[in-house]
Amino acid sequence: MAGHRADHLRARRPVPVVEPGECGDILSDVLDHLSIQCADFEAGAVFCDRVLAPLGGGRRAEFGNVIGYGTSDHPELWIGVQTTGDGFRESHIAFQAPDRTAVGRFFEAAEAGGADVLHGPTLWPEYGADYDAAFVRGPDGNNVEATCRTQS
Repeated sequence: MAGHRADHLRARRPVPVVEPGECGDILSDVLDHLSIQCADFEAGAVFCDRVLAPLGGGRRAEFGNVIGYGTSDHPELWIGVQTTGDGFRESHIAFQAPDRTAVGRFFEAAEAGGADVLHGPTLWPEYGADYDAAFVRGPDGNNVEATCRTQS
């Protein structure tokens, strides 16, 4: 009986085969937005304002102690005041950059704002032939990355 139910679910929602480099398509089809609670909301807002601007992103909505960021009218990243949970659990957030120059501008903006450098802009062939990325530590301790997957 359990096998029958699993077959029925598979028939309704087939599991896609993921090839290297296709994860972005799956995420954009599934993920609508991400929300992060900040221990220091003001520092989080300043950080996001600074590092998302070189990537074409900015504030798209504000409701009290909540800010929505995006590259279009649709906010994809929301930050707010930490209201639940104790302690810290690191998150890794990777933002798409339109090109390698934007990865560099993201890194420069983060560094100028005092972010801890994890890895400067460089190619990461283990992630893909054209995977260029920079990694910094945000004000809440998260690993924040800007990446592009183009040769330009």
